[in-house]
Amino acid sequence: MRGRSGSSRSRARLAIALGSLAWIATGCGANAPRRAPRMVVAVARVEERDTPYAILASGTVEPRQTATLSSPVGGVLQRVRFREGDEVREGQPLFQIDPRPFESALAQAQGVLARDRAQLSVAQTNVQRAEALIDQKVISSQEYDNSRATAEAARATVHADSAALVAARLNLEYSTVRAPISGRTGKLLVHVGDMVKANAPDSPLLTINELSPILVRFAVPQSELPRVQRYRATRPATWVTHPGVDSTAIEGQLTFVDNTVDAGSGTVLLKSEFPNRDAALWPGAFVNVRLVLFVERHAIRVPSPAVVNAQSGTFVYVVNADSTVTVRPVRMSRTADDWSVISEGLTAGERVVTDGQLRLTPGARVTWKEPAPTASND
Repeated sequence: MRGRSGSSRSRARLAIALGSLAWIATGCGANAPRRAPRMVVAVARVEERDTPYAILASGTVEPRQTATLSSPVGGVLQRVRFREGDEVREGQPLFQIDPRPFESALAQAQGVLARDRAQLSVAQTNVQRAEALIDQKVISSQEYDNSRATAEAARATVHADSAALVAARLNLEYSTVRAPISGRTGKLLVHVGDMVKANAPDSPLLTINELSPILVRFAVPQSELPRVQRYRATRPATWVTHPGVDSTAIEGQLTFVDNTVDAGSGTVLLKSEFPNRDAALWPGAFVNVRLVLFVERHAIRVPSPAVVNAQSGTFVYVVNADSTVTVRPVRMSRTADDWSVISEGLTAGERVVTDGQLRLTPGARVTWKEPAPTASND
């Protein structure tokens, strides 16, 4: 009996002690200050790096020269001396129109000229005789004047015949249609046996495009015109890529700035020239254009997501040495690709938050992850 009573009292005392400890723990926990959890954010270092000033635009490739061939003479197409898509040289024969009608016309012109030259010779001899006879008063002045007029008419006829002979030779030469420029031929628009019309721009034979070098035309806002004019003499570098294609950027140089701003779009037309020796650029293709006017030395820049726009201005969250964040107003001068160039408010080496700003308040403690440094292609 005594043993059981003692055991019961021991268990009761243990329960009271455990309850007291639980109450103390509960009371102490209620009075202890809670620590705010640290926010996990992404950060990046503020960089000081040479940064290009680039204008981005969409452009269209166009040939530097293009020629649409039509024949100076008409006739039956006798021969095509190239294949569609061939590269041709300036002066290379491309089409042969039946030359026989022109050869006949040339022979006729030569015969007419020979006849009229003979008649001119006779007329000139008659004038010499008339001069001797009029001195002897054998013929009248009227007869003398008539012989001179006949000689002058014969001389004019010979001049006309000479011009006709030149025209006949040109027509025979034009029966061979040659390439006016060097370039790549397009679709053949006539075939052997077709009747070719003379000087018919509505019925061309062929189009030739010069592909090397080649041009890219693009437009920039008129607000960029003062900078373009300032640096155009240095022939700024232009880089183009094909949209949606993982291709190497192709380098060219700015060669043309239009003399008028388009009133409808508020833009000015520019053209850059590219060597295009590998024919990577094709007339009519759309390309992405990056015109680099100059390089700003030692620019302070941060990733663009770090800059927050608010009604009061732009700011960034700077991570302090004690892992707290501070709001820092900044002045942004421009953007360059994925970077914002900062003219005031930051120094190189500071850490700024690039992701997670919406969950932050000034003074908040953060835990950050910083991306590994990568090589820049600037």
